[in-house]
Amino acid sequence: MVKQFIFPTILLIVLNACKTSKPIDLPEYTVELNNPNTVPNQSVYQASNTRYFDLLHTKLDVKFNWDKSYLYGKAELTLKPYFEPTNKLTLNARGQDINKVLLIDGGNQKELTYMYDGYLLTVYLDKIYSRNEQVKVFIDYTSKPEELVINGSAAIKSDKGLYFINPKGEEKNKPSQIWTQGETESSQVWFPTIDSPNERCTGEIAITVEEKYKTLSNGLLTHQELNGDGTRTDFWEMDQPHAPYLFMMAIGDFAVVKDKWENMEVSYYVEPEYEKDARAIFGLTPEMISFFSQKLGVKYPWKKYSQVVVRDYVSGAMENTTAVIHGDFVQQTTRELIDGSAGEDVISHELFHHWFGDLVTCESWSNLPLNESFATYGEYLWKEYKYGKDYADFALLSDFESYLAESEEKKVDLIRFDYEKREDMFDAHSYQKGGLVLNMLRNYLGDDAFFESLKYYLNKHQYTDVEMHEFRIACEDISGKDLNWFFNQWFYSSGHPELNISYYFNDTTNTQIVNIEQTQDFRTTPLYKLPLKVDIYVDGKVQTHSVNADEAINSFVFNVSKKPDFVNVDADNYLLAEKIDTKTDSSEWAYLFLNSKNFIDRFKALLILSEISAPYAQECIVKAISDSNYNIQKLALESLNPSIVKATPNLKESLVKIAKNGAKTSVRAAAIEALSLYYQNDTDLMKIYESGLLEESYLVSSYSLRAIANLNQELAMEKAKSLQDEKNSNVSKSVSYVYEKFGGYNEHEYFKKILMEDNDVYGKYYAISSYGNYLKRQEIETISESVELLDSIALKNKSWWNRLSGISVVADLENFLNQQVDSISTQLKKADGDKTALESKLEKTKQTQKQFFDIIRQAIETEKHPYIKMALGTK
Repeated sequence: MVKQFIFPTILLIVLNACKTSKPIDLPEYTVELNNPNTVPNQSVYQASNTRYFDLLHTKLDVKFNWDKSYLYGKAELTLKPYFEPTNKLTLNARGQDINKVLLIDGGNQKELTYMYDGYLLTVYLDKIYSRNEQVKVFIDYTSKPEELVINGSAAIKSDKGLYFINPKGEEKNKPSQIWTQGETESSQVWFPTIDSPNERCTGEIAITVEEKYKTLSNGLLTHQELNGDGTRTDFWEMDQPHAPYLFMMAIGDFAVVKDKWENMEVSYYVEPEYEKDARAIFGLTPEMISFFSQKLGVKYPWKKYSQVVVRDYVSGAMENTTAVIHGDFVQQTTRELIDGSAGEDVISHELFHHWFGDLVTCESWSNLPLNESFATYGEYLWKEYKYGKDYADFALLSDFESYLAESEEKKVDLIRFDYEKREDMFDAHSYQKGGLVLNMLRNYLGDDAFFESLKYYLNKHQYTDVEMHEFRIACEDISGKDLNWFFNQWFYSSGHPELNISYYFNDTTNTQIVNIEQTQDFRTTPLYKLPLKVDIYVDGKVQTHSVNADEAINSFVFNVSKKPDFVNVDADNYLLAEKIDTKTDSSEWAYLFLNSKNFIDRFKALLILSEISAPYAQECIVKAISDSNYNIQKLALESLNPSIVKATPNLKESLVKIAKNGAKTSVRAAAIEALSLYYQNDTDLMKIYESGLLEESYLVSSYSLRAIANLNQELAMEKAKSLQDEKNSNVSKSVSYVYEKFGGYNEHEYFKKILMEDNDVYGKYYAISSYGNYLKRQEIETISESVELLDSIALKNKSWWNRLSGISVVADLENFLNQQVDSISTQLKKADGDKTALESKLEKTKQTQKQFFDIIRQAIETEKHPYIKMALGTK
């Protein structure tokens, strides 16, 4: 599974706001907090589920009542006792009406006694069955997901299992759909089962729908039958065993675009308006299947591969076996894809799960990294193959930052048996940290041993459930190395190394001393064994030394011919650690940037140089503007400052050249932004901006609009109006920026429209902030009109980052109106003559201020998301 998708920029903005600044400037409000002296509930040991029965096959027959959001189902389960003889079968069946339970014995049926408490269905069989005997049970049931008490988490917003989207067709511009989400244990909502990751079975499902709808499920569509009443029944068969949480179905008015890999069906289910774009969105899938099959040495093990895009999805995507569900963020037009795919990482992630998660499944949620760490690393492997190691390593840096951000509030073992809720496992530890740890393991073992270990592990454990020790043993069996130390410190311990690195050159003995001190809190974090490489640069040559930093304080002495130009600790950049690297001369970072061939070295060096005002640092930034690596180039453009601009006479010409001809649209957009920022009054640049506005790239077009706004208000408003109906988050961000600066009452309708629309949750994040600034330029009547909309955003928006943005805007407006109250009150005291208008304005301002205050109060009392609570100062 991919967690709820967030643009990295948004996430970093939000997290940085939460961790580096004071909480949102809120109005005074008293809230009763929990007693800090209260001892929290002790977590229990989250063991793997005990297996009393072995589920062999699930046969389902389902129909739907769209008006009631009901599923009418018939389930036929084939099972046998796992080991001990028994006459009692317990199934998971949350929130269902159980209408009938029968024993099927050949052609005979027999009613069985059962007990049902709304969660567990206990069936009393007709006799005691041994592990060598099969039993077949039939259940007639009704699933009523809308009547459930819903729980959710930051990773998976709901555990309803079965979702009816716009079932009555009442929501304009939203399709009617039905889809399922089984992970973690929600398949039990739409069919009775043993809902556990250490269970697996084959399956078949007959889905009856109106003829206009398409269906998708696991396995192959074997046949279809028209029922003569406007409905059709589709028969899907999955003859390879997989876990119940991977069972799925999706129903809707989809366009189905067929592709293939070798002779196997590959298909893409999208909304009809994206049919022409489906191959552009998903077209790399066959190449991904080929690459992963070759890289792992295990051919794609299933009989088809389908992907479907649904509305209102409760997470990012889900690796249902042979039938992946994606949230609608992956749907982009071919034009939007010019600026990059929103879904390529997710597509590779879910595909890789078909080996790690579907073919071999974690036996318990405590072992979730066996699914998610591998799928996250699958993203890296694909990028490394398709775009090169530098591109893939840039993503590693992002993963490292995501993990570090979470680790400031949460340090837990990767494999942990003390989580409070299953969904707590879906975090930056299981995903990003786990992927980084696998990258370290690959580096330690070497490529041959690492990938041979993966092949051995997959072949040995296919169609079974596993725990982390079984992966360790597979690596040991192949490599011949004991790896307990590695797995103990990285998978079974919390935290990460925190290193203080210092240097001393002894010019008498010509020795370079490198000191590495581990400074992490040893009460909660282990003392690490850290095999790493040290590169020593002398006269343009590099000597590489392998060392092992396994003490709290480590000192290494190297013989050199003269004082090194640079000493690079963790030279291959594989180590998951926070490092304070104390260079004696900061100009050494310029040397590293100019001489290292390692992308991460150069990127980190440039980041450090961007904080240094010395000429050597500025020269590196200017040089980097023309670098062959576009991520280096983009960082350099974003690192420009007035001092560099003033000291570089030909910089404008360089920026113009990049704005016109840069290889990546993100680099060209960054060049346009730099030109607009540092040459604000240069009307000669208007031709560049107007040309950029006409580009196919939405990113370049949108940044060009912002640049025009800094030169010509009238033209910017004209161009904004011509673009305001474009369904693209970059464009809406720039249109909002223009209206924020120059818009009047007429532009209020634009903000209301874009913020009330159900799609483009990412573009809304920026529009919300612009809306707040726009409102501060308007009359109180317009601000008052915004209360209901901002209440909806701050308290009810489905995306937590949009709620956070809404809360921040409301708090800012409340403070702004408080100042306005003071200002109007002062005016009233000084005013002569008729004061009616001022008094009315004051009353309206106070009333609106109180409404905003009430929204903040309600957010403090009801908001559950940890990042928002952090920002509110209630966590």
